[in-house]
Amino acid sequence: QVQLVESGGGLVQAGGSLRLSCTGSGRTFSGYGMGWFRQALGKEREFVAAISWAGGTTYYADSVKGRFTISRDNAQNTVYLQMNSLKPEDTAVYYCAVRVYSGSYSNQNNYPYWGQGTQVTVSS
Repeated sequence: QVQLVESGGGLVQAGGSLRLSCTGSGRTFSGYGMGWFRQALGKEREFVAAISWAGGTTYYADSVKGRFTISRDNAQNTVYLQMNSLKPEDTAVYYCAVRVYSGSYSNQNNYPYWGQGTQVTVSS
């Protein structure tokens, strides 16, 4: 049984920072890319960031580039999302996912395993 558990969400003022963590269990994810997605209320879920299995390549949505940093620790089966200079429009439920299928890192269809999500709220 594959499980992904996100943590680190919360309420923060605009300009502040949060660090999200996602820890997997049930299998090792060291051979797979990992991604973060988010879904704001009333909107479609969207790609935020992704990282290759060895951590050497990262991908970001234009809206978060320069503010968010994705990283991973394969020994801990954990992926992180450091979020700086947060804006109210970053408010959403953030999900981590495991990329198993080949193809674009931003395509949600390539991620069959998902966490339950963690709420991030940025106040203005």
